[in-house]
Amino acid sequence: MKSDLWEGKEGGPLKLVKSLMLRNCFILLFISSSWYNFLMSLLNPRTKIPGKYQPKGFFILYEDDDIIVGEKQPGILTVSAAWDKGQNVYYNLNAYVRKGNRRSHKCVFVVHRLDQHTSGLLIFAKNEHAQIRLKDDWRNTKKIYYAVVHGRLAQKSGIFESHLVEDDDYVMRSVPDSTEGKFARTSYAVVKETARFSMVKVDLLTGRKNQIRVHFAENGHPLVGDAKYGRADTRFSRLALHSQSISFTHPISGERIAFETNIPAYLLDLVGA
Repeated sequence: MKSDLWEGKEGGPLKLVKSLMLRNCFILLFISSSWYNFLMSLLNPRTKIPGKYQPKGFFILYEDDDIIVGEKQPGILTVSAAWDKGQNVYYNLNAYVRKGNRRSHKCVFVVHRLDQHTSGLLIFAKNEHAQIRLKDDWRNTKKIYYAVVHGRLAQKSGIFESHLVEDDDYVMRSVPDSTEGKFARTSYAVVKETARFSMVKVDLLTGRKNQIRVHFAENGHPLVGDAKYGRADTRFSRLALHSQSISFTHPISGERIAFETNIPAYLLDLVGA
């Protein structure tokens, strides 16, 4: 058999394995368990992506036929915005799934977003069906964030609730009229304090734009590095907000899956952790 199947042409080793299986060139019953696992790993695209192939600003942690889960770096948009039409995670992931083929129509589908200066976990769908299933079940998706805020909270745990609206300058704020804004609910618990800062674990019970930042700022404890809702200070290199874990139901298999990332050293250093 011509070896070009192993050289990355027209599908590489994946095509070779599928071809052999379709032609009954081997019987799985007589393959050792190690060889079986190897062959199944080729058929299952859940392997780690080498660093040189990772999309800019987004490190892929998991990929299968229907979803991509990865960690967004701070400073890059999830999708393009009116004030920034440059590269973003969505754009870079589309280039990744097209694998350099300019004629390809493959694309990813946005499920949710992170603010530009927030880091952490993001899910993208690889087809519209998976996107719809994920969005329809979003209320059952559990999202945990870690943030560092100014000051020490009087109540070490609690829930912030309000209705949020966005003004013409893209700034979110709470309003008393429930018919005007969208309901937002944020649960938090203090995990570490210093004289100046507090690290909080946040359970995002709803997913409104800038929700965590607005709720803490309006309650007198803006996030460190948040010039939009808090205090502009050049001493802080980034927004101290990280999407640390996410668990959800796989849109196709129905399996409950979860992902976690490390809390960035920058956040830990702020509270001496």
